[in-house]
Amino acid sequence: QVLLAESGGGLVQTGGSLRLSCVASGGTFNLLRMGWFRQAPGKEREFVAAITWSVGAIYYADFVKGRFTISRDNAKNTAYLQMNSLKPEDTAVYYCAGSARYSQYAYTDPQKYEYWGQGTQVTVSS
Repeated sequence: QVLLAESGGGLVQTGGSLRLSCVASGGTFNLLRMGWFRQAPGKEREFVAAITWSVGAIYYADFVKGRFTISRDNAKNTAYLQMNSLKPEDTAVYYCAGSARYSQYAYTDPQKYEYWGQGTQVTVSS
C-alpha cells in the first residue's frame, strides 16, 4: 500500500509562485508514475501534470504549459510541482496521485491512478 502526502499549498497573489511536494511511503518501489490533479469548487477533478517514475517522461495539461514544472526525486520518493505565474483560476485543491499499474497509458484519467493524497489548498488572490 502506497501512502501519499502533499504539502506546500497556501495563499498567494496573482503572479506568485508555490511549490507543492508529494512524499510517497509504503510500497514505493511499485510506483510507475506520479501525477498532479486539481479540483475547484463545483468542477470536476482535472489533470495538471504527470511524470513517470523511472525514465521521467513528463506530461502537462495545456493550461499549465510554460508555468508549471513537475519533477521527482527518486531517492526521496518525492514528486514536486513548481507553480509560477499563478492566476486566480488556478485556485483549487491540488491532489497528488500515484499508479503502480500504468506508466504512460491514460495519464490524464484520474481513474487510472490507484493512490491519492489528501489534497492541499492553493488559493490565488487577484
